[in-house]
Amino acid sequence: MKYIVILCDGMADEPLDVLGGKTPLEAARTPNMDLLAKSSSIGMARTVPRGMAPGSDTANLSVLGYDPQKFYSGRSPLEALSIGAEMENTDVSFRCNLVTLSEGEERYEDRTILDHSSGEISTEDAAVLINVLKEELEREGYTFYVGTSYRHLLIWHNGECSELTAPHDILTKRIGDYLPGDPVLREMMVRSYDILKDHPINVKRRAEGKNPANSAWFWGAGTRPVLTSFAEKNGVRGAMISAVDLLKGIAVGAQMHNITVEGANGGLHTNYSGKGRAAVKALTEDGYDFVYVHIEAPDEMGHQGSAEDKIRAIEYIDDQVIGPVAEALKKAGVDYRMLVMPDHPTPVRVRTHTAEPVPYMLYDSTKKVQGKDSYSERTGKETDICLEQGWKMIDLLLEK
Repeated sequence: MKYIVILCDGMADEPLDVLGGKTPLEAARTPNMDLLAKSSSIGMARTVPRGMAPGSDTANLSVLGYDPQKFYSGRSPLEALSIGAEMENTDVSFRCNLVTLSEGEERYEDRTILDHSSGEISTEDAAVLINVLKEELEREGYTFYVGTSYRHLLIWHNGECSELTAPHDILTKRIGDYLPGDPVLREMMVRSYDILKDHPINVKRRAEGKNPANSAWFWGAGTRPVLTSFAEKNGVRGAMISAVDLLKGIAVGAQMHNITVEGANGGLHTNYSGKGRAAVKALTEDGYDFVYVHIEAPDEMGHQGSAEDKIRAIEYIDDQVIGPVAEALKKAGVDYRMLVMPDHPTPVRVRTHTAEPVPYMLYDSTKKVQGKDSYSERTGKETDICLEQGWKMIDLLLEK
């Protein structure tokens, strides 16, 4: 038996008037999901434990079978694992986003966050800007690391862990009430704006109608994580396919293999079909029992507040990942179980993560079950099945 998870980050949503009362998942054309739904177990799962902040960190840990209340030590430390940043037990890491702030105000505190991702800036351009910050801001006890796209890292050696606000949670809001209390972190953020706003890369981005990456934003603080081996815990050899450092870091911590797919970038126009082909190869040729395919695009489109692009991302996943993977595994003659689900909702209306349960669809090629005509938030709720401890979803998938 082979196992595959198609994790559609942030895909769950709310009914929208602009879509005639449908969610983006309901509005999207998803013939492959709907075909599988007819023979799948469908329900809801609470991937973010009650009382914890909704995030891709806690939620993906849940889907992979790690109870966040036991294993979560912060978001950025997981990303540190991915990019090879060495952390001591006394170190604290912070996500360092490159964000777009408004530029008309005189004081830094009065600016607003317009874009948490600086228009999904390329890793190549972002690396230049982070290295400028490294040169100008780095001092004893603080180290910057280049990550992917707008997602980077700051390590504070022998630092203090504090709760900081995610930039995607305060889009369009005045930032003064959300800046770090620590004077060094705050000063770094203020100075980062002065350093970056007129950098040639940002001058060019403005000229091209793109959002400038004009400030650093620190958040997601945490300490060195400790995860148990996925293979030892579950008895299967696992691989991760993702474009984002968070998921790659979880894989490193869980001693799973990271598979790199050329052209996979975490955006709307990622290499969907390449991820699907890589998953099939891992399962049918490379000896892996379990593959986790993480696709970031629905989440990014939710943060951008675009129902149209979120629908497009879902349709790409259905057409270029789910359909081809199911067909290829059938042609290969392998028995398999496929779990399709989001990690958390990222509603277009609020443009940030929420903690509500999400719909799941579990298909088993060896079983005939009575499913639903489609897979969506509505059909998930209609079953009256809700797995309150989402981190036990892995047991349903692996039939422990």
